[in-house]
Amino acid sequence: MTTAQQLDERYGRTRRRRWPWIVGGGLALLVIGAFSWMTVAQSMASVDADDLGFTLVDEHSVEVSFQVTGVQGRDVVCALEALDEEFGVVGWKIVEIPAGNSHSQAKSVTIPTVAEATTGLVNTCWVA
Repeated sequence: MTTAQQLDERYGRTRRRRWPWIVGGGLALLVIGAFSWMTVAQSMASVDADDLGFTLVDEHSVEVSFQVTGVQGRDVVCALEALDEEFGVVGWKIVEIPAGNSHSQAKSVTIPTVAEATTGLVNTCWVA
């Protein structure tokens, strides 16, 4: 080993392998990109339902008014529930909402019940 090589090694001027850092950085960017895309794709397919109110029609039905905000141009399916005073399910209905021209649609649906309901609500909605 020459004097110049000894001095270079002593003071940290030797050639270091940079390819592990490059590969590691590339993998980190790939993982970050994959998680970002999954987050964006999931939020693009999400549906939000807001209860606007309910009307007790009679002892065997309740009308639920709600607004669905979601994916434009895609069908949406919602599960509606009618509950009694002890929060037991006394009626439910699956409603298919066809794709519309706007991101938000307001609907009113009557749910048949087996007993008198005290409330009606949207349980969940999803993209069909």
